[in-house]
Amino acid sequence: MHTLHIGNKVEDYELWKAAFDKFDRVRRDGGVLAYRITRPAEDPSRIDVDLDFTTRDEARGFIEVLAKIWRTPQSQAVLADHGTPQVHDVLEQRSLR
Repeated sequence: MHTLHIGNKVEDYELWKAAFDKFDRVRRDGGVLAYRITRPAEDPSRIDVDLDFTTRDEARGFIEVLAKIWRTPQSQAVLADHGTPQVHDVLEQRSLR
């Protein structure tokens, strides 16, 4: 499995999340298997998104899709900034409970 990691800076999480949810079909059609949204407890304006893919090529290819999403009015209205997306190889995933 491979993860595309994206760091975002947002002014209002609820507004950002509503815009994020509008792109569920785009993520599904783009090969996203699952996603996680996290943020540091001490910085609620920073949102990290991890999108999981079967292949590294799918993860890399989705960066172009992200660029299109970021140009939409919905994204520009709620996204203060974003970092450079990074593809991570998942080496191990294990549930203990």
